[in-house]
Amino acid sequence: MEGWAISYKAVLLLYVFGAAFFDGGHTAGQELELLSFLLYVCLNIAVYIWRGKRPKQAMIGLSIALAALCASSLHPLFALLLPFNIYELAAFHIKRGRLLIPLALLPALFITRPLLLQYGFAAVSGYLLFAMMRLFAARFAKFEQSQETMRADIQRLSQVLNENEEYLKQSDYTARLEERNRLSQQIHDQVGHAMSGALIQMEASKRLLASNAEQASQLLQNAIAISKDGIESIRQTLKSTKPPIEQLGINRLRLAIDEFTGTHGLAASLTHSGDLDAITPLQWKIIQENMAEAMTNAVKYAGATRIEADVTVLNTFIKAVVADNGKGAAKVVKGLGIIGMEERAAAVNGTVIVDGTRGFSVTTLIPYRRLPTPSPERPNDQPAKREHALGEGVNET
Repeated sequence: MEGWAISYKAVLLLYVFGAAFFDGGHTAGQELELLSFLLYVCLNIAVYIWRGKRPKQAMIGLSIALAALCASSLHPLFALLLPFNIYELAAFHIKRGRLLIPLALLPALFITRPLLLQYGFAAVSGYLLFAMMRLFAARFAKFEQSQETMRADIQRLSQVLNENEEYLKQSDYTARLEERNRLSQQIHDQVGHAMSGALIQMEASKRLLASNAEQASQLLQNAIAISKDGIESIRQTLKSTKPPIEQLGINRLRLAIDEFTGTHGLAASLTHSGDLDAITPLQWKIIQENMAEAMTNAVKYAGATRIEADVTVLNTFIKAVVADNGKGAAKVVKGLGIIGMEERAAAVNGTVIVDGTRGFSVTTLIPYRRLPTPSPERPNDQPAKREHALGEGVNET
């Protein structure tokens, strides 16, 4: 704002000095006018150098006194310098801008008639400029205050975010400890008791093996049954604890997409359909790596702002698509990224299709063989089925 005031005064000073200097007169008078002009310039520059309120008022008051003295003794045009200085001095005490105009018009009572029009123009133009400066100064102060408020809010939110991150870490650690404690207690209550009972039965059968072979065989058979129940309990515990493969795969993919879009500032969506249980861990790994490469290419080369990912399980194929809204390309040149995607897909007899007609679209097709639906169990098959399940439990553990 100070730049506008200095520019306005400079233009007005040049006009007054030029009109007064070239108006004619003796050389001594012109030298005095030049000296007054330089003194007025020094006083007005000092107004913007001093930061205190009282020194500013003193410099402005001296400028008004100098302009009035020069207007009465040297040249009437010096009176044109009065209005803006009056506005500056009165603004320290008067908040309403409308009251400044009457104060600036008071010197018109002492000005000659031919100069009234010029003085009125200087008073009105100076008021408009000064009012605009006050308005923008108020807006700038309000903007700075809002910036400070936003900065304080950002610091507060950052602190809250850090506290939340620490809380989440602590919560995750506590949840893991609780899960470990639950598993330990469950294994102790179920498997530990079963193994202890089986061990007691086997110790008893060992002692009776020489004297009573039939009873020892019975005890040994009981120990075997208890051990089978314990192994089945272990298998059921691990099965209930381990999440399904499809949940791990789709959630890992969603997490990877969220992290990528959060880092690069993109909008993204992930959809899926079909039986995700048919996708193996290896296929999930290939899908996730190919999607990550396709999203990287969308940011680096396509200039995309939105990415849409989809995983669909068809009758004989798994289709994973990554499409963006980027600029695309009429002819797709295969680089190391696309070649790497094709090699990963080819490892499981799959293929990759890249389309650049409407943005970039990368489709990964992976064949799979759907497992047959198991037939209902018959009553006669129950013992054999249980032994098979127990055998699987031993392999899994």
